[in-house]
Parts: sequence; structure tokens; C-alpha cells
Amino acid sequence: MEKINILPIQVCPYCEKNISPAGRICPLCKDKFLRKNETWPLDALIVSAKYEKNGISRLVHCFKYNFVSDLGAPLAEIVSKAIIFHNLPLPDFIIPIPLHYRRLRWRGFNQGEILANNLSEILTPSFPLSVISNFLIRKKYTPAQMKIKNYSERKKNVRDIFGLNPNVETQNIASQNFASLQNKNILLVDDICTTGATLFEAGKILKSAGAKKVFGAVIARQEIKVKK
Repeated sequence: MEKINILPIQVCPYCEKNISPAGRICPLCKDKFLRKNETWPLDALIVSAKYEKNGISRLVHCFKYNFVSDLGAPLAEIVSKAIIFHNLPLPDFIIPIPLHYRRLRWRGFNQGEILANNLSEILTPSFPLSVISNFLIRKKYTPAQMKIKNYSERKKNVRDIFGLNPNVETQNIASQNFASLQNKNILLVDDICTTGATLFEAGKILKSAGAKKVFGAVIARQEIKVKK
């Protein structure tokens, strides 16, 4: 893990072109949202390391598909280093991207939740950040994004797949109450992103639930050579 370098430069999560401090939305993309009278789903996206076949991609593959859940801790360490390096504000809550119950049953664990739980302890060791693992639900069972090579099809694949968990509001845990997200900063965690569509869809739900800022953090970003 020591050989994996943190990406020193971040870009806007939407255009993926303009260099932006801490991967924040660039002024041009922000203006596009404002002209449409829309709220941007993510305020920033931290991509921790470069996606390389013999490096990060191999580790993530073992983590997800060889079911080596113990890799969650060192991979979370990489993400935490990137968050600290780029001075991303500490969030009020960490929320992992949820899996559909069918995929969760097959894999046996949610890799995003493991990353989130480890991040909560690494970022603030003396008082771990609250992780809300069941605030979002995945409403549809869709093909894995990694299996879809077309840029546009990936975006369609995750459109409207998330919703609010109706059972969270009734729980007696303060950090898991809907009202607790009002004006709070959220760190949304996933392993790999490509188009960013999954994170954007989740960010929309969190913003609609009252979140003030939603920051994304992933291990790496897989590139699609041709975006159609």
C-alpha cells in the first residue's frame, strides 16, 4: 500500500477537465446548474489514487469479487490520506453507497460500508464520525457498472435507483434521524467511480433530504476512453 501514491491534483467531478481544489465543482459547471435552476448533487469529489491494472484495480477487485473484506482497512487509509491531503472538511456524517439486497446477499458485505466504517475511525480516531449505512436504499437491481462500457448507458443504468429508507426515521438513534441531515455536511463513500452517475444520483437524494453539502470520496476513478 505504501507504493500507491495519492493523486496530488483533483478535477471538477462534472466536466473532469478543470483542475479544482479538493475536487470541488468548478465555476463553469456551477454556472450551468444555476442557469438550469438546479442544485448540483456533489459539491466535491476526491479521487484518491490512479486506477492502474497492477495496483489499485487489482486490490479493489480482490476486495469486491474475491470477497477479501480485510482489504477495507488499508484501502480506507488511502482514501483518508487523500481527504487530509486536499483539506476536505470533516463531515457531520459518512454515508456509504448502498447495495441492492440481492447483491448484498451474494457478496456478503457492502464494500462501501466497510470503507465508511474504517474512514470514521481513521479521520477522527478519538471520536469516530457517525456512519449512517441505511439512510439510502437501492430501489432497483441493475447490472454492475463495471460490466457496462458505454458512458451514456452507465448513466441510464443508475438513474433514479436510490431512495430514502422509510424505516430510518422511526429508529431511536439520533444520528439516523431524517431531521439530523438538515444543514449537515455529508461524506458519500464508494469504491470506484467512472461517470460519477452513481454518486450524483445518491447526492440528489441527500440534498433533497436537507443536506447542506455533499462531498464524495472514492478509491479511484476508472476512465472511459470514448464518452458517448
